[in-house]
Amino acid sequence: MTQNRTHNCGELRLSDAGRQVRIVGWMENVRTVGSNFAFVIVRDFYGTTQVVIETEDMMSVIKPLNKETTIAVEGIVRERDSKNAKLPTGEIEIVPSKIEVLGRCLHNELPFEINRSRDAAEDVRLKYRYLDLRNPAVKKNIILRCNVVAELRRRMTELGFLEITTPILTASSPEGARDYLVPARKHPGKFYALPQAPQQFKQLLMTAGFDRYFQIAPCFRDEDARGDRTPGEFYQMDMEMAFASQDDVLAVLEAVIEPVFRQYGIYDRVTPAPFRRIPFNEAMEKYGTDKPDLRIDLEICDATALLGGIGFGPFENAVVKAVVVSDFNATRKQIDKLCADVEVQAGQKPYWFRVDENGEIVGGIAKFIQPVKDQVVSGLALTPNSFVGLTAGKKSAAQKTAGVLRVKLGSLCPNHMDKEQYQLLWIVDFPMYEIGEESGELEFCHNPFSMPNGGLEVLEKAERGEVDPLTITACQYDLVINGYESASGAVRNHDPEIMVKAFELVRLGEAEVKAKFPAMYNAFTYGAPPHAGAAPGVDRMIMLLTGEESIREVITFPMNQKAQDVMMDAPTTVTQKQLDEVHIAVRLPEEE
Repeated sequence: MTQNRTHNCGELRLSDAGRQVRIVGWMENVRTVGSNFAFVIVRDFYGTTQVVIETEDMMSVIKPLNKETTIAVEGIVRERDSKNAKLPTGEIEIVPSKIEVLGRCLHNELPFEINRSRDAAEDVRLKYRYLDLRNPAVKKNIILRCNVVAELRRRMTELGFLEITTPILTASSPEGARDYLVPARKHPGKFYALPQAPQQFKQLLMTAGFDRYFQIAPCFRDEDARGDRTPGEFYQMDMEMAFASQDDVLAVLEAVIEPVFRQYGIYDRVTPAPFRRIPFNEAMEKYGTDKPDLRIDLEICDATALLGGIGFGPFENAVVKAVVVSDFNATRKQIDKLCADVEVQAGQKPYWFRVDENGEIVGGIAKFIQPVKDQVVSGLALTPNSFVGLTAGKKSAAQKTAGVLRVKLGSLCPNHMDKEQYQLLWIVDFPMYEIGEESGELEFCHNPFSMPNGGLEVLEKAERGEVDPLTITACQYDLVINGYESASGAVRNHDPEIMVKAFELVRLGEAEVKAKFPAMYNAFTYGAPPHAGAAPGVDRMIMLLTGEESIREVITFPMNQKAQDVMMDAPTTVTQKQLDEVHIAVRLPEEE
């Protein structure tokens, strides 16, 4: 007997007929037949069992109870007359001799039917998340999450990685997203920050002489929510290796992640390791994004030379990109919706034309294409019933809009998107620098602590004007799964001289580097090993494994899109005494 029961509600079988048992759980449903006869479904973590009420005494216990009351049932197992082959316990039922109320549900009506909670409004589900999680369909995602995390831990440990926890209260980082700040009571006017990632700590562990580190790390970023990103906090499988190269890190993650997707994913097909590696610039040219979904077989081609001079205004002095779709059968209404959706998401309007079954150019901007029809058909290798989507503008804008168009076309055309598989790939050789949209000056493109390909030499050439800094790439890599960035990592810049030179190109001198990153800079002056690492996102990985469209479906107690915990009523106001203790004065924004 465990937990005051002989069996759980998913355990009893026909072979148990005649046994005296005790089960406990929630009263999921009651179906009354006459005055003293009823069928009661009892549910626990493991399943459901039917209990048959056949006496006045037992009916008097059950009748006053609301659904979701917790009860204990003692009785005899017997074979059911009407069996349910869909349930593991569908061949038996329990005839009770005793029913005990363990936890009474005081509400006649529930906010939603438990087994249909996913049909309820999201904020209602989140407010009553403890009820939502009683739904087996919701609970199974959390169970899978637990199993996947355990499997990740097992595989990393077997590969010689030590699980080491790093601080939650730390210093504010000048890079990345907004920090969550925590006032320091004993240090008036100063603040801790919750870590956006254990980045600096794990690099310091490498400097301290640990060879292989990992942890399932909580990370905190004050970012807006979206379907694949929750606001506030998330978890990642953080890892780092000393004396390691990019190849070493990628090999470890392939050895860990591929089998997890094979074991737990809803799709049978998974890209075998080693995964394809695509340089950033190639990804932008072919797919218009640094996180391409390779389940879609469409690629972007450059049509600037072909269409730049046809007299169509948006194409004048612009880069023109094309996405060609063969065997295209969508309606005009679907095309109009497609274009509208692309414009909303990309912020730029796409253009189009078609080749009909007779080989004629029709629709969209067809009149501008007609004078150069033969060159266009030949140059884009068009066949009857083809569709050509077009974007134009500055190179990066044309690429990104074409990337959105490509994904929308893949979703619209099932013959060009093989959805039921996991396509895993690496994006490598990210740009080290970019021109900032607001500053108009050179800035780090991604992680400032990445080692530039070419090391100190290429940075010095850029400083002398011999190399365009925008052409410098970083030894940085992202894992992409079905169009989602699922891990980021890099070979770290562990050399103080190279680090200072990298920052000098963005107008930060050695003194400023020391001030912003004192622990890391100082540690590196004591002999740091070359090291590299990455951090797959656990929440996003589980979302992909389950096939859920919202990441909140795989988080036990998620916030809503407004970064509110409606169940716990967070964030909330605190007392003046609490504010005084941490030396905080609140100044609310003026109402407009």
